[in-house]
Order: sequence, then C-alpha cells, then structure tokens
Amino acid sequence: MVNSTNSLELIQKAGKARDAFRDLRTLSSERKNIALNAIADSLDQSHEEILQANMIDMELGQKDGLSTAVLGRLLLDETRLNSMSMDLRSVASLPDPVGESFDAKTLDNGIKIEKRRVPLGVIGCVYESRPNVTTDIVALCLKSGNTVILRGGKEAVNSNAALIKLIRQALEKSDISADVVQFINSTDRSVVDQMIRANDCIDLFIPRGGASLIQYVRDNATVPSITGGIGVVHIYADESADLQKVVEIVHNAKTQRPDVCNALDTLLVHSTIAADLLASLVPNITSAGVEIRCDKRALSVMGSAGSSELVKAAEESDFGQEFLSLIMSVKILDSIDDAIDHIEEFGSGHTEAIITENPQSANKFLDEVEASVVLVNASTRFNDGGQLGLGAEVAISTNKLHARGPMGLKELTTYKWIAFGQGQVR
Repeated sequence: MVNSTNSLELIQKAGKARDAFRDLRTLSSERKNIALNAIADSLDQSHEEILQANMIDMELGQKDGLSTAVLGRLLLDETRLNSMSMDLRSVASLPDPVGESFDAKTLDNGIKIEKRRVPLGVIGCVYESRPNVTTDIVALCLKSGNTVILRGGKEAVNSNAALIKLIRQALEKSDISADVVQFINSTDRSVVDQMIRANDCIDLFIPRGGASLIQYVRDNATVPSITGGIGVVHIYADESADLQKVVEIVHNAKTQRPDVCNALDTLLVHSTIAADLLASLVPNITSAGVEIRCDKRALSVMGSAGSSELVKAAEESDFGQEFLSLIMSVKILDSIDDAIDHIEEFGSGHTEAIITENPQSANKFLDEVEASVVLVNASTRFNDGGQLGLGAEVAISTNKLHARGPMGLKELTTYKWIAFGQGQVR
C-alpha cells in the first residue's frame, strides 16, 4: 500500500529539486566550488555536533543488534570527518565537466558539430549505513550540475540529519538554493518503491546498499538505475608472484576496511607457491583477527600454520561470498586459466587483482577477467573514486551501461549534440 504522506513528501521535494536544477545546470564552476569549500568549512567546524548525532545512531544500532560490519560502516570519527571534508575540497579542485565540448568536426556541408557535456538532472539515491556517502554524493552532484534527492537508512538518521542541516545552510550562505539538496525524512521502505518508479521526477536512481536492496531495484525500477555494486573480490597469486608483495597486499585488501565492497573475499593461489606463501601469510592474517576458510588442498599444505583456531575448512558457499567482515576464503589452483575460470563463475564484476612478476600473465588476466576495475600488483582497495583521482564517488558500478567502476563527475553527465550552421537546408 502506498503511504500518501511519504508520496506527498517525495512529490514536493522532487518538484523543488527539479526547479532548482534549472539554475544549477548553468551555474559557474567558481560558484559551485565556493559552495563545496563552504560545506567543507562547515563540516570542519561541526565535528562535535556530528559526532554526538552519530553516537546516538551507534547506541541505537547496538541495541537493535546491528552487525559489526554495519556498525563499522555507520561509525564516524575525527579521521573519517576529516576525510569527508578533504573529499569535498578535492572535488572542488577538479575540472568541471559541464560544458566540455568533444568529438567536434565539420561536415561536408559546412555545418560544425560537437558533443557538449551536460548534467543528467535530478539524481535519486537510497543508501544504507554510511553517513559519509551523504557528503560524497552532494559534492559530486553539485559540481556536475545535478540536484539530488537523498534517502538514508534508518540506522543513520541522526547522523544524516546533522550533515544535511549543515550542507543546506552552507549552500544558502553561498547564495545557492538549498533546494538543490533534498532529503527524504521518512525511513519507511515504501519511499524506495516510490522513488524507483518516479520517472517524472528522477532522471537517474542509485541504490547504495546490500544485495537485497540492489536486487530489489533491479527487479522493480522503472527509473534508469545503477544496479551493480556487489563486490565478490578475488586476488590471484600467480606462480611468479613475489611472496612478500602477496602478504602485504592481501593484508591491506582484507583488513584495512573489511566492511566495504572492495575488500578481499577470496584468495586464489597457484599450487607451486602455495606451501611457502601460506606459511608466511596465514600467521600474518590471523594475527589481525581474520578467519580463513580453506579448501582441502590449502589445508593439506598449510602445515603448522593451519593449527590456528581461525583456520577452518571451507564450505562451497564460502566461494562467491561477499563477507564484509574479517573472513576470507582460500583456494589452490594449478594455472592462471583455472583462476580466470573461478572468477568467471564466482565473481560479481566488481574488483579483481593478480599478483605476478610475469608480464604475460598480467596481460592475460587484464584481457580476460571481466570486472569494473582489474589491478596488477596492487590492493583491491584502490577501486575507489578518491584513490583513482575522481575526488569521491556516488557509487561503484558493475553495470556496463552507462557507467562502469567508480562514478565521479563525468559519470554524472550526459551530452547533447550541438550544430552550427550558416543557413544550410536539407
């Protein structure tokens, strides 16, 4: 049943966002950058207020029995707040894609044509747990000339309310309508149903959340949507791999932020290096609290390293699993082809990496593995908008249309054809 109160809130706020878009789409880069820096300044000056709001959300989440992974994504601290303001300033420093001309040429009839980059319009986003997503999306939408309608998860309601308040105040102080950023207060699930079918109100819908939310949007949305993003992430240690590189990269990919989509889930190991690698890797990883679920071959070559209580026999379901926690699976294979076949079967098209000293193996992996980002000798944690020079990201898309990988400023634009004639007729 449609909740009429929620429907009215969406219609009213979508109307305000659409009206605000008419001015924002032609706003100068200078004015947008002033606003982004003003939001960053306001964020820097409001740590205490934001952290108090986040503490309320954390306490309520613990009472409600939220998982460690969800609480990890929900938590804000001084480091994360500083990172959020740095990302705002980083986006302000990037070139503005709006108005960029490309593919220009003159036709035989003398008409000059080009493509000109323009904003998409009104972006709708539903996201769970992570309040830092609020500022990332606002930054990228504002800089790319798009207005945005946000609906956060109920677990972060107080944190998001504090952030939206300071964002809208900073916009007004910068002489930009606060209506360019709309926030749906209701956390009722019916809002999602309305947003994904609001074709007259929303030009692109982006869900940021777990598999169930993304699958629901994929199955039910009529609004164009980015419905990728589930990360089942593999690292393949090739027979020529530098074992120390493997240990360091795997440790970072698994432990630095285990609750995010680009964290390592499954390590694939070539059989010729398995015994030596696991002898040094397992103590390193288990000392960080990582549970390792190993196939039979891995258990058989592990020796004394396998005596840790954190080393367990893998079930079939441990492959193709996005753990979002300090758990990973390990499988031993006999060739790079076996590794590519495993990724083809169990991967989600998000992030895949190979560790190798063999250029032929690296190129084969790059050519044959299907994913939004494929890395050689680097942590999977680099599949991130900020790390790839985009300033931030609104999502990591595993779609192939219209955007793939971290979605930054250009991914929030489209283009229109421009033609200059001198009186030509057809």
